[in-house]
Amino acid sequence: MALYELAVMGAPSDTHVSELEQNLARIIAPFGLRLGQEIAWRVRPADFAPPQRTPAAVAFFGAIGVSEAGLTRLLSTGIPVLPVASAEGLISQEIPAQLRALNCLNCATHGLQRITTALLECVGLLPRQRRVFVSYRRDNARQAALQLFDALSARLFDVFLDTHEIAPAEDFQAVLWHRLCDSDVLIMLDTQGYFDSRWTSAEFGRALAKGISVLRVGWPNVNPSPRTATASRLDLAATEIDTGTGLLSAAAIDRIAMQLEFVRGQSHAVRSLNLFSNLKQGIECIGGRVAGVGPHNAVHLILPDDKNIVVYPAVGVPTAMNLNEAADRALGQPVAVVYDHIGLHEKWLEHLAWLGKNIHVARWVKASEAAWAFAGWEVP
Repeated sequence: MALYELAVMGAPSDTHVSELEQNLARIIAPFGLRLGQEIAWRVRPADFAPPQRTPAAVAFFGAIGVSEAGLTRLLSTGIPVLPVASAEGLISQEIPAQLRALNCLNCATHGLQRITTALLECVGLLPRQRRVFVSYRRDNARQAALQLFDALSARLFDVFLDTHEIAPAEDFQAVLWHRLCDSDVLIMLDTQGYFDSRWTSAEFGRALAKGISVLRVGWPNVNPSPRTATASRLDLAATEIDTGTGLLSAAAIDRIAMQLEFVRGQSHAVRSLNLFSNLKQGIECIGGRVAGVGPHNAVHLILPDDKNIVVYPAVGVPTAMNLNEAADRALGQPVAVVYDHIGLHEKWLEHLAWLGKNIHVARWVKASEAAWAFAGWEVP
């Protein structure tokens, strides 16, 4: 089963398709992924309907008279669609009307490399988007945790491990919860007594509360707790752990990395879908509508008075960079960054509030308050 799904639709040339394939294959190779295997690649499909829990994106190459079949359904599902024209001056001629509200790319200015990167960004396959949190008991799984940190980092995951990431002067628990909120997956090293620890138990529970997926890596002879019923499970054999050093075998590391890739993809898809669904429900509740999702996962909203807003969902911890990029990419349109504030460090929330008061080119909106915020939105 594919972990990710990408499609090229519309009227791409064979040269476009070939160059995209080469670019994609080169970029994903360090992740241990293959185009046409773990990443499904659909070329000019009559219909594109990936499962909701699979990250997906479409590059739509425009042309004069290009067919619009399937676009309306795609836009309604929240699948990112990247409209691509041959040149900036030909957007109105080559791109279907229902896609022109989205930010359009063009081959002449951006090139196929930029379009490749934009596709991968939409499904969370840039290195900075691959964030995981390792939860473990130090007395039982310290060596395995350190080993996983190195092995997964080599596969271009951004791995959080408490022994590596928290400086001595930091508020340990506040930083821990903040980093957990910025992760796609919690890797639970389920050794004996995992839930007897106050901290590992809290890490597990708060990951579920935040909607973060859990990968349970079970040690031999450790029965899974009923609390892990919704977690993805991988059980280690006794032969996969060196009893003297506590290290995992190379085969075990490979199995964990591949299952992590699957769980992380689903987690990214579900969290993105939840943000999109909440936005869609909120804007429709006040009489507006969603025009679609474009490059950089930008959600284009139309308010009840027919004014437009571009909304960038921040999956994880929002930063000033989110605000900067949103303002740059909106091309003069009113823009907001929507984020989930639950669990973020108190000082970070103060920082976001300060940015919101002093920077007015883009606005912060809490996901839980989206409908309220957009109902009172004033567009110049």
